[in-house]
Parts: sequence; C-alpha cells; structure tokens
Amino acid sequence: MGDARLDHDMGSEPREDEFTILVTGFGVGSPPNQFPSDLIATSHPALVFRNPATEAPFRAQYPVNPSWEIARGLPAYLPPLRGKDDGDPAADSDLPPVRILVHPEAIRVTYQDVRALAPSFWDGAYGGGGGAQQRRIDACVHIGMASARPRYALERRAHRTGYRTPDVAGEFLEDELPGGQEDERWIWHGLPDELESALDIPNVHRRWKELSSPEVDLRISDDPGRYLCDFIYYSSLATLHKQQRPGKVCFFHVPADASDGAVERGRELALNLIRSIAESEMAEKKRAAQ
Repeated sequence: MGDARLDHDMGSEPREDEFTILVTGFGVGSPPNQFPSDLIATSHPALVFRNPATEAPFRAQYPVNPSWEIARGLPAYLPPLRGKDDGDPAADSDLPPVRILVHPEAIRVTYQDVRALAPSFWDGAYGGGGGAQQRRIDACVHIGMASARPRYALERRAHRTGYRTPDVAGEFLEDELPGGQEDERWIWHGLPDELESALDIPNVHRRWKELSSPEVDLRISDDPGRYLCDFIYYSSLATLHKQQRPGKVCFFHVPADASDGAVERGRELALNLIRSIAESEMAEKKRAAQ
C-alpha cells in the first residue's frame, strides 16, 4: 500500500483559514502469551486470546494494524464531495480547507510511548517532528483497532484508571501499581475519572452516518476498552483539560481486518468522519457568532 505521508509535505506553509485535524494510528503489537488468565479476561477486546492455552498471540493472528494503514493513506486535504471540483480542497463552500495532518509514524502500543507523545499534540504548535512547519491543531482523530467484528465505533469518553493489561513491551502502567495514584505528583491527580469529548458526538455521528453507506455499522460507544486506545484518548483529553481547553478529540475504533478492501473502506469512513467533525464544528461556530 502507498504511504500518503510522503504527499503531506508537513513543512509547507499552513493557510490561515485552514481547519486542521490531526490523525494518529497505532502500530502492530500484543503482549506475549505469558500472562495469567485473569489479566487476559480483563484485557482490551483486541488483545483477548481466543484460547490462551493453545492459540498464537494476537500479533500472529493480526500482523498488520489497520488503524495505521488507514491513517497513513489519508490525503493532505479533505477532498471535495463527489461531483465537485476534485482539484480544489476548498470546493465545499460551507467548509474552509480541511488540512489532514497525519502523525508521521505509527504509535507504539506502550504506555510509556503514549504518555510521552500525547502532550506534544497539544503544545500549541504541533510540528510532527523532523523540523516541520508548526501548526495549530483544531481537532484530533485517534484511530485504533477494536476487534474482528465488522463494526466501527466513535468513542465518546475515556477513562483515567483501570489499565490492568500489560502493553506490547510487557510493561504495566505505573499508575496501576501500588501507590501509583496516591501521590499528588501523579500526572492525572485530581482529574475526573472519565473525560468526554468536547466535540458534539451525536451530531458528528449523525452527519457521519448520512455520508456513509447504510450497510456499514457505525456506532457511538462509551467504552474504548481500558487499553492503549482508551489510554491515548484520555491522555489527549487530560492534556487539554489541564490547559483549560475544550477537548476537541475523538477516537475511531475500526475492525481488525487489514485487507486492502477493509483498509480502503476504513479510509473512506475516516474521511467521512473528518468531514463530519469539520461540518459540525463550523456549524457550531456559525451558531455562536449569531
């Protein structure tokens, strides 16, 4: 599959009227098949071994993470709706140019990597690394793999605690170890146990369904899974909460199918979701200005 990151030209000068959406995707990985059954039973659905005693771990069953395949193939700008000028990113008269800024690497499925990386998305001028031109992020879509079931979920909220499954490096989240949440120096001390997206998720979901095929199962979910998907979502929302900024973030859960057809479908749905977010935000901005 091609890598559309090469076409993003993250060093190009951003336009003042652009609406910029950051998109991230996870890489491949799962814990080795060596953990107690009670840990496996409480893990994220994408990590549950169908038969821990006999089956190969998740990595062998799903060697490609479709979330990154979807993210890395997105165009640099939201294309116009079919029937409009395909060469003009501003052809949708109700929208400014919608810049799609894909984080340049698949995010490693570890608590340490996510905790170190997530705040950089919201430091006021995300550059994406490599000395690229810094950009203001208006909204963010984190993408992750949920399960083999053919459904797509728009997650509404994320959780501060309950991360009891080790990451791909076999490491547990330090917060969940004895005493990890008692010290006032804990990074999430005093934050709510749940944080909700500041996007109008029902409105975004309605628009998303209207843009997408009725045959595709698109749902709102309130349980991202208490694993790295939930963790990166809460990390972004917590960073913005601490900065007293609205949490214009959502999480898009996709099935585990990484075939070409499934990735293409996921990419189309991701574009529809991005359009829905931009439309919803522009409509809210217009209402607020009246």
